Amino acid sequence: MAAQKVALVTAGTAGLGAQIARVLAPDFRVVINYANNQARAQSLLDELHSIPSTTSSGQSPRFEAIQADVGDRPSVQRLVQETISKFGRLDVVVSNAGWTRVTNFQNLEEAMVDEDWDRCFVYNVKTHLWLMHASKSELEKTEGAFITTASIAGVKPSGSSLAYSVTKAAAIHLSKGLAVICSPKIRVNSVSPGLLLTEWGMKFGPEKIEKATSATKLQRLATVEDVADQVRVLATTKSMTGQNICIDSGTSL
Repeated sequence: MAAQKVALVTAGTAGLGAQIARVLAPDFRVVINYANNQARAQSLLDELHSIPSTTSSGQSPRFEAIQADVGDRPSVQRLVQETISKFGRLDVVVSNAGWTRVTNFQNLEEAMVDEDWDRCFVYNVKTHLWLMHASKSELEKTEGAFITTASIAGVKPSGSSLAYSVTKAAAIHLSKGLAVICSPKIRVNSVSPGLLLTEWGMKFGPEKIEKATSATKLQRLATVEDVADQVRVLATTKSMTGQNICIDSGTSL
């Protein structure tokens, strides 16, 4: 009997990460990574266990939550090592972590905080690089997929801050670079959502949310379900690499 495929989702217990875990749950064994909220991780694990599996292999464990700060390279290495030791393989990595501090994008003075740039580069760029480096040998064995969460702010200068926008652009280019470096065994792609009304997205307030909605061509914001469904496509499609998929209802057009 073929071993069931294994997916690792970083920042996987809330918002988009949690929804990605849900859509992968029927077909994959899933590791969800979390930074510090163990209760939220356990709650999602309970929910995932209620989702029927499409396979009768019954391999154990089916789901696991692993704590790690993905802004720290040794922690990223440990996260991957624990995943391999508990699950025996790795087929899909969804590098979903990110960070920003909301500022006025139009105000250059607000963009001059060095700490914001440093933290954005760690969580929006370096963590993806570290995660690929740590998981490359395993993904080569399974001819797997690596998917990063970027942002429409990385395609069109916009978003919560200049540092966020620039580092998300870097994340997209990093994915393309990794697609070249890690071919032909590993497929590397990124998704670039527009504003998502997650717990984090709601912090923008009604006025900015309304403005973001009216800026779309479809007059609706993308949902976490839309984006997670696209991640699942990238996880299973065999003929795409180096692509950045904009899921923004046409905002960037």
